Amino acid sequence: MSRPLHRYRSHNCGEPNEALVGEKIRLSGWCHRIRDHGGVLFIDLRDHYGLTQCVVDPDSPAFAQAEKLRSEWVVRLDGEARKRPAGTENPDMPTGQVEVYVNEIEVLGPAAELPVPVFGDQPYPEDTRLKYRFIDLRREKLHRNIMLRGRIIDSIRTRMKQAGFFEFQTPILTASSPEGARDFLVPSRLHPGKFYALPQAPQQFKQLIMVAGFDRYFQIAPCFRDEDARADRSPGEFYQLDVEMSFVTQDDVFDAMEPVLRGLFEEFANGKIVTQKFPRISFRDAMLKYGTDKPDLRNPLIIADASEEFAREDVSFKAFKGKTVRAIPAPGAAAQPRSFFDKLNDWARSEGAPGLGYVIFEEENGALAGKGPIAKFIPADVQAAIAVKAGVKAGDAVFFSAGEETAAAKLAGMARLRIGDELSLTKKDVFEFCWIVDFPMYEWNEDEKKIDFSHNPFSMPQGGLDALDTMDPLDILAFQYDIVCNGVELSSGAIRNHRPDIMRRAFEIAGYGEDVLIEKFGGMYRAFQYGAPPHGGIAPGVDRIVMLLAEEENLREVTLFPMNQRAEDLLMGAPSEPTTKHLRELHIRLNLPEAKA
Repeated sequence: MSRPLHRYRSHNCGEPNEALVGEKIRLSGWCHRIRDHGGVLFIDLRDHYGLTQCVVDPDSPAFAQAEKLRSEWVVRLDGEARKRPAGTENPDMPTGQVEVYVNEIEVLGPAAELPVPVFGDQPYPEDTRLKYRFIDLRREKLHRNIMLRGRIIDSIRTRMKQAGFFEFQTPILTASSPEGARDFLVPSRLHPGKFYALPQAPQQFKQLIMVAGFDRYFQIAPCFRDEDARADRSPGEFYQLDVEMSFVTQDDVFDAMEPVLRGLFEEFANGKIVTQKFPRISFRDAMLKYGTDKPDLRNPLIIADASEEFAREDVSFKAFKGKTVRAIPAPGAAAQPRSFFDKLNDWARSEGAPGLGYVIFEEENGALAGKGPIAKFIPADVQAAIAVKAGVKAGDAVFFSAGEETAAAKLAGMARLRIGDELSLTKKDVFEFCWIVDFPMYEWNEDEKKIDFSHNPFSMPQGGLDALDTMDPLDILAFQYDIVCNGVELSSGAIRNHRPDIMRRAFEIAGYGEDVLIEKFGGMYRAFQYGAPPHGGIAPGVDRIVMLLAEEENLREVTLFPMNQRAEDLLMGAPSEPTTKHLRELHIRLNLPEAKA
């Protein structure tokens, strides 16, 4: 039974199928593509739901109107559904078995010449795409990504509620709170000279919710940080799955979040494998074995420390003397041409390093023998020791990164990823999760010559007050953790320092008195005086989760209306200059930097 014809459509453009053959239908949408096949016009009509092929031949009363249509005009088409001629079916389209023979056309919205094409997937300048984002969003891939984002957020909400969490909303206008980035400030009209801040995260509020006696909180929380853009970081605002739990240990947080993340990724993995176990890797081991605290475990290579071997007196390679040396294995690399090694060396130099030393291992008289530019400076027994540490054999090679410890680790970590890709060792069809745990509570601030917090000042130190009173601060570990997937940090989290006495001592070690606690974090610090439960949480980034599941490399491909690299909204024209009236109401005078000559 056919539907009555609505003013604009009886069906959407994803519905026509063989069951409708012979029926009169009405469609409305955008002219995705118009083709002229020997005088017969084919219009691919597109809406949110899909695409239907419509046919207008010279005998149709709508033919003259059809000849005027152009790409992205919005039209209403009336016609009869019929089966496509044999051999012209498209099994890849839900509507590919039928077409609509058009007898009436109404133009609902003509379109000017397009600044960005919709048909096809060719690259286009980013600023043009962002300025005309409403057109860019019509493109199939981007439209699909945004719909995927919505489904992922729906799934997150369902999974969190099933796990016993309740959704709360926290304030957007709040007080400035140092979270490691710059605040966005909002002037107060009613309180001249004072400013609200947009929250960098709902950190203090979610902890106060625990102090208030609620137990399991979550929120798809908007966060605002005035920081530079990166491919995996949006300037201005982003969203995170903000989570906090009372009366929990670190293990409890892991046990609550692993099923949510595993289930979410399994649901949207699109054929990829999701690892069932989330290994726990200490921060120190991650920096040694992977050269980063965001290891990509799809890459099987493990970095080794060869500092001791190169420190031996009988090793005459002076460039590595007194330095931290990291050894990166390269299985099967002995079969690679010299250009393979030269290219890696050139890459290391482009990263500001002197280069990558290397040794190629071959078998001679039943024993390993090292070849290459630096092999002659390394005695045979030292080569053998390095081979054992790096886990290599004949036919493999070892690359070396040397320098100050942090720099050597960083270069080794980047080289590990590059070598894994060059040798096709990195798995492409899997999501590999891990927890990074046991972050140091403090670090040495070389610029200010003082001990400072290394990660999160509100984390509970392992060992509590006793550790703060008796241990070297640089040896104290914190109950801090990151969740990492395929080399992307999804979130940091921690068991919180809920005890005022421990908090005072922790800040004292970093050179901050109680007055700083009261001034900067007074609300939370006061709350802890009145009975605070042990609590902890985490906040995985929603944008990064969607980016991974959509197999994109840039957050702007999974965000509706992103800013550009300079934190500008080219579509809406933000930031914009305020009017004199607006500034007067806010009691603000501008002190602009002088224009450069």
